[in-house]
Amino acid sequence: MRKGIDGERGPVVALAEKLEQQKESINDYTGSTENLTAMVNHLAEEDGSIARDGIALALEGIGAFPTNRICDGQIAARLKIPKPYYDRMRDNSPGLLCNNVNHWMQAENADRMVRTMDGTARAFLSDRYRPLDNYELAQAVLPPMIEAGCEVKSCEITESRMYIKAVTYERQAEIKQGDVVAAGIMVSNSEVGQGALFAGLYTERLICTNGMVHNDFGQRKYHVGRKQTGGLDLTNAWEMFTSKTKDLSDRAFWAQVSDTVRGVLSEDGFDTVVESMREASEQRIDSDPFKLVEKTQKKYKLNDGEKTDILQHLLQGGEMSKWGLANAVTRSAEDAKEYDRATELESLGWSIVEMPQRDWSALTTTMN
Repeated sequence: MRKGIDGERGPVVALAEKLEQQKESINDYTGSTENLTAMVNHLAEEDGSIARDGIALALEGIGAFPTNRICDGQIAARLKIPKPYYDRMRDNSPGLLCNNVNHWMQAENADRMVRTMDGTARAFLSDRYRPLDNYELAQAVLPPMIEAGCEVKSCEITESRMYIKAVTYERQAEIKQGDVVAAGIMVSNSEVGQGALFAGLYTERLICTNGMVHNDFGQRKYHVGRKQTGGLDLTNAWEMFTSKTKDLSDRAFWAQVSDTVRGVLSEDGFDTVVESMREASEQRIDSDPFKLVEKTQKKYKLNDGEKTDILQHLLQGGEMSKWGLANAVTRSAEDAKEYDRATELESLGWSIVEMPQRDWSALTTTMN
């Protein structure tokens, strides 16, 4: 399992401190694209030299906010500017990019939400986007996790998502002799439009602490709500979207999220997952493991470094089965540079476990 943020008092305290810090620097604004202007933003190094130019979004009546990578991608998508061309203009001709963005912003004439943190525009979203923030999410999910006897093993806040991964050692099952897994839960959320709020089954293999995400054993709640105006006239200027303007049903919503966490930990999904793992442990690898991993790379679009790590962990683990390949993939998650990618690899491990027999046969058949 890939480790995330931590501190002397453990990952939960470290997460709480980071969320508290971020909460104070988050501001959301809603308004019309007619009253938004893109402008060149000079990005400077610590010594004062220009690193590169980017753009900032100037919101009428509010101020200007430099954009980050995610916000740039969303602007490009909303305005139908091809992303490679957008990036080329941003890096080589930011003035031309501003001209493009300003032209299409005026032509679009739509209400949008801009989410900011620490003075940076981190998301450019629909005005129907419902903010479901990490601070409130943590408050909703940590108590039922603790009530269920879970131990938070890893948590992280990346540019795009927050993750909380917890395990309860009160629910365990043996896949094969000496190979035990424990039940748990993963909760993830994106404040910037990169994915739904998700609460689902998570397992830990005790022999090596590999984690596995089971995306089809959980629930998703999407960031879609009513038009976020707060009763304001957004045709003239941009306004701050505060907690007072949030939907009054938020309290009930977070109560539902708490119930979802309790449900994930109490349902029979763990038993179903364990049975699939046992079946995978009986499906042997009779082909060349080098060819098998090459095919796995192509099928799942892994990079060369991931392919090398998976092959190494497969050979070192000595478990020549579908279960062994799945665990080689989840073990490679610990080698991933980015936490987001590590979680994707933990999910990929489960995809291999539940791979249909026809696909597994194609993967393990060596062509002469």
